[in-house]
Amino acid sequence: MIYLDSAATTLQKPPAVARATAGAINRLASPGRGGHRPAMEAADIAFACREEAAALLRVDDPGRVVFTFNATHGLNIAIKTLARPGARVVISGYEHNAVTRPLHAIPGLDLRVARAPLFDRAGALEAFRQALDQGAELAVCNHVSNVFGFIQPLEEIAALCRERGVPLIVDASQSAGVLPLDFEGLGAAFMAMPGHKGLYGPQGTGLLLCGTDPEPLLEGGTGSESIRQSMPDILPDRLEAGTHNIAGIAGLLEGLRFLRRRGVGEIAAHESRLIRQMGEGLGRVPGVEVFRAGDPSLQAGVLSFRLAGMDCEEAGETLGNRGFALRAGLHCAPLAHESGGTLETGTIRASVSAFNTRGEIEQFVQAVRALAVCG
Repeated sequence: MIYLDSAATTLQKPPAVARATAGAINRLASPGRGGHRPAMEAADIAFACREEAAALLRVDDPGRVVFTFNATHGLNIAIKTLARPGARVVISGYEHNAVTRPLHAIPGLDLRVARAPLFDRAGALEAFRQALDQGAELAVCNHVSNVFGFIQPLEEIAALCRERGVPLIVDASQSAGVLPLDFEGLGAAFMAMPGHKGLYGPQGTGLLLCGTDPEPLLEGGTGSESIRQSMPDILPDRLEAGTHNIAGIAGLLEGLRFLRRRGVGEIAAHESRLIRQMGEGLGRVPGVEVFRAGDPSLQAGVLSFRLAGMDCEEAGETLGNRGFALRAGLHCAPLAHESGGTLETGTIRASVSAFNTRGEIEQFVQAVRALAVCG
């Protein structure tokens, strides 16, 4: 099987990730739940993971790196901290349901979509500028579209928000570990990300970076300030109720260490080369519509396409049966498809990681060519 679904989960991970996860099950207890050796070792692993993430993502205080179950968990915390009933909120036209569904659940919310054409960074920035100038209490923006790989002008959008005093929540689900991130430099209120995509950790892990004081989504035991019946004020305890996924955190630590050794810049360049190769190859196949940026700097390691006269989900299943792991449909992001003009059909999505090769991409292009010709 050739795995091309890393935008959902990076299945191919550094071997140390699996070793650390498996080893933690038999060696580590719960951090903050005892002074015995297994608990203390677990606490050391958890803190080392926070430190590694803080160094990679440029967070001054590792205590403001909070463990979550996934990016959706973190986004719910961030949104429900800052989006009050009746508030005016600006989002991009490429947001995932992990952003839009929590926002739609808030009563009376005035939701403004900053719409812009696909791969138009100047248009995206201008749309945000106009929406913010109409008045806003919150902005939410993903860094990279999970459908098209469109790299949005996050630094410039963050600057607009800072100038207007509007808090910004960043969904870094497709960019963490893939593109350089500077949380302190952005001045964002929150940034959420999964552990199981570009950070190469196990499923069931995530990080929320906190630039402002959050409201808990869950209440419960934290191993600290047990006498009080409200959640602690300090981070990360305030957001980490209940037992940690320490096996997942141990694996995530190794994923972060892999990124430090390999270098995010090198991974970004590698993925960009593969997506360019894939886009150019598919673009030469008759009957294939490829959604790719003319400027490679506008697209991360995600590419969508459609085959003329063929249902996307049917085509994705056929390619799956021929040994290629892909995703087809709306990818939990109908707003992005609306912006890209693919809402009625969806797309077939291929996404790469540090472990894919040029040879795999060539095999994939040839498989799509055969499908387009023979059906």
